[in-house]
This record gives sequence, structure tokens and C-alpha cells, in this order.
Amino acid sequence: MMIPFTRYKLNFIGKLMDYLPFSGGVTSMDDFLIEFFPNVYERKHAHLQETDYCKYDDQMLTLFTSSLYFAALVSTFGASTVTKNKGRRASIICGSISFFVGAILNAAAMNLTMLIFGRILLGVGIGFGNQVSECLDQRYHN
Repeated sequence: MMIPFTRYKLNFIGKLMDYLPFSGGVTSMDDFLIEFFPNVYERKHAHLQETDYCKYDDQMLTLFTSSLYFAALVSTFGASTVTKNKGRRASIICGSISFFVGAILNAAAMNLTMLIFGRILLGVGIGFGNQVSECLDQRYHN
């Protein structure tokens, strides 16, 4: 009974990994830009001659976007140690707590520092989830 539930849970993590490349939607929302990146919002509506490759040329916006991916990459190495020493359950718990705290921090963000720290915690949760899904026996993969 426990094995099918674990398979579905890890299948969901795998689907989450497939969804991650499409995270750029919030950075093009006007309300988000006004709150956290007002200079990018002003430049967006100035109708300057720009290309699609350099529309949002801002280092802090780049940090916001890439902090999640970098934290996921780095935390995967720590997650492998936790998984090896404590097991998959401990890794799932660590990743879940990190992701949950990161989501709350992002929802309550009042400034850019809180927002980026929340993204880093989300990345740590994703890194732990990615490690757990990759170390599952092949017989449980779909």
C-alpha cells in the first residue's frame, strides 16, 4: 500500500521538474514589477527599441530568476548526503519544509531581499525533491 503512494508522490515531483523551465511569467506581470522592480517597469513601458533577448536588462531581476535554479543545483549535493545518511524520508521532509517556508516567505515578501531569500529556499526544496526522485529504484519509475 505504501509503494504506490510513494510512486505517485515522486511522480508529482518529476512533473514539477518538467514544469520549472516555465517560471518567467511573474517577471512580466506589471503589479510584480511595480512592487519589486520599478525601474524595469518604467523601461518596459517606455517603448524603447529593444529585442526580445534583452527586454528586462536588470541584474537584480536576473538574480531573482536564477537564484532558485542555482540553489536547487547546489542543494542537490547536500541532499545526496542527507539521503545517503538518513534516507529518502528525511530528504523529503527537509525539502518539503524548505519549500513550504520559501513559499510563505515569497507570499509575505515586503522587499527584494525577502523575495530572493524565499526563492533560495524554494530552490533548496526543489533540489532535495530532485535528488529523492533520481535515487528511486527503477521499478517505481513510470
